[in-house]
Amino acid sequence: MLIPGYIIAWLTFPGVIVHELAHKLFCNWTKTPVRQVRYFQFKNPAGFVVHDFPSSVWKHILIGIGPFLINTGTGLCIGLLAASFKKILFLQAVLSWLAISIAMHSFPSVGDARGIWEAVWAKGTPIPARLVGTPLVALIFLGAIGSFFWLDLLYGIAVVLFIPKSMGIY
Repeated sequence: MLIPGYIIAWLTFPGVIVHELAHKLFCNWTKTPVRQVRYFQFKNPAGFVVHDFPSSVWKHILIGIGPFLINTGTGLCIGLLAASFKKILFLQAVLSWLAISIAMHSFPSVGDARGIWEAVWAKGTPIPARLVGTPLVALIFLGAIGSFFWLDLLYGIAVVLFIPKSMGIY
């Protein structure tokens, strides 16, 4: 079933907000100046962070993959909280939706991949950064292609339901 991306973004807006917040947090942590932030808007893109070029390629990579770390961890934590509300089904359902919404926006965007690619292949970039960054960009593009086939939703469900279940929580 083909559902336009903006509708998915509207239905999972908490994930978009946390995704952009993760970029902003990593900009702050790497002391990279931020020029503009939209945590959520009802147009394409649903959110964005415009920042200066980081002072190192490693900082650029961290800012790019920040949402993967933050959204995955936040989705997992909220999913674990949801699992504890076995007798309050409405609250469990709302928390599960929130957790899946956040976790499914873990994947860096194609724009994030392009930014990492430019940083990794800029003149003077160290070889280790290229060795890490190049396959990372390929994985991000595969994730973007996979989202057409609902890979992002499957990832969100896996983080929220299957990881806690494998830990014996559900």
